[in-house]
Amino acid sequence: MADEVVGVVGAGIVGLAVAREVTRRRPGTRVVLFEKEDRVAAHQTGHNSGVVHAGIYYTPGSLKARLCTRGGAMLREYCAERGIAYEECGKLVVAVTTGDVARLDALAARAESNQVRGLRRVGPDGIREVEPHATGLAALHSPHTAITDFPGIARAFAGDVVAAGGEVRFGFRVTGITEGSRLVVSSASDQVPVDRLIICAGIHSDRVARLAGDAAAPRIVPFRGEYMKVRPPKAGLVRGMIYPVPDPRYPFLGVHFTRRVNGELEVGPNAVLATAREGYRRADVSARDLAGIAGWPGMWRMAAKHWQTGVREMYGSVSKRAYMKAARRYVPEIVAADVVRAGSGVRAQALDRDGSLVDDFRIHRLGAVTAVRNAPSPAATSSLAIAEYVADASGFEA
Repeated sequence: MADEVVGVVGAGIVGLAVAREVTRRRPGTRVVLFEKEDRVAAHQTGHNSGVVHAGIYYTPGSLKARLCTRGGAMLREYCAERGIAYEECGKLVVAVTTGDVARLDALAARAESNQVRGLRRVGPDGIREVEPHATGLAALHSPHTAITDFPGIARAFAGDVVAAGGEVRFGFRVTGITEGSRLVVSSASDQVPVDRLIICAGIHSDRVARLAGDAAAPRIVPFRGEYMKVRPPKAGLVRGMIYPVPDPRYPFLGVHFTRRVNGELEVGPNAVLATAREGYRRADVSARDLAGIAGWPGMWRMAAKHWQTGVREMYGSVSKRAYMKAARRYVPEIVAADVVRAGSGVRAQALDRDGSLVDDFRIHRLGAVTAVRNAPSPAATSSLAIAEYVADASGFEA
């Protein structure tokens, strides 16, 4: 309908991509994007590692696997069209123990199912050929894993939305969603009627979805990811990216080395339970957020199962030496004295009532409302493909 109004909550890269896709599919439709901050990409999009994932890790057939592969190709094309930094510097996933080697075999089979381009297995000599200062027993080399500027992409998406006649309302914190003849999206000072609403609220996705009548599960639990930056004398020791073989029990990929598009080299992130949903510093504490974490049964079930890992992560958070101990297994020449503390991000990790960490993307449809309830990494890589999927799920046929 030409006079239809579609609301989108959240101006991170997923919300912006969704808003952009709606304007592409329905020219003339008025799209209003609600963002509580004064800019786009203020939270997860603006604090991630900038990696465009190739699809190595994800369960074949899952939404992550399907949308990462398509989304990565779409993103590469978009960056080329817009002149946004995009560099295929490649990635090594390195096994340093015999247990890692066994998991590497399973990872290679998964990557093959996901049709990861150019992936090959290498031994110690092959590792040194790709990364001369890295060590390991074996590795998977993904030459097409890339780095980019996700905040820059988000700004470009916002420009696309506005150019198509859409509107981005900054400083609009959604406090209510009511349903009558139309949906009404409310803030403390304004009300906007819409015909359909798509919630892409990231770290607050569960709370905003609850305003629309969605279920309590899954609950968002914030994990802070802290980075170290390698000092210039040794920042050139890593050409691209060096990752550990991930622990299959967790959706986190482990501390790794990542080249940034500005030429810097970072180490991280770790994964520490945050004391606030926007807790980028250890000193950031929210009583409301802590009560929400403590009041969720799944939190206690997860803690009982994984408390030892949590303790190790906390120790690495306060001790730079402990943080770098794991990273040095891959690049022994970079030690604690060679890094300085850099920025942090907060991962919106969905947790089910039974204590399970939700791994795949999770999207709920509630009549005229569609809620993106879980969109962790590789959501930025997959954003354009997620937008297609959400538009389909919301009834916007291509």
